[in-house]
Amino acid sequence: MSDSTKTPSSSGSLLTVAAAIGGFAIFALIVFIAYLPKKPDPLPDGVRTPEQRKAALADLRAKEKAAATSYGWVDQNAGIVRIPIDEAVAITIKEINAKK
Repeated sequence: MSDSTKTPSSSGSLLTVAAAIGGFAIFALIVFIAYLPKKPDPLPDGVRTPEQRKAALADLRAKEKAAATSYGWVDQNAGIVRIPIDEAVAITIKEINAKK
């Protein structure tokens, strides 16, 4: 009987290991590219973010409140003024009571 035993070739096993590592690397690359965080597209002109809209609304409300609670000229040449709402209501009530 012969005691010949086959030893695995080192180049064949090295090739198998390299192919397995390469396969895992390709798989990892595909997963990485698939799950990359995507940047949102830039907004077109005239479109505002929710934060910008919220800030614009707060600014508008502040201006409206200031106009409703303060004195100011609407048209100085025509002599038209703006008065606070509370005072306008009081004047209107006085005028209605004076007519009665």
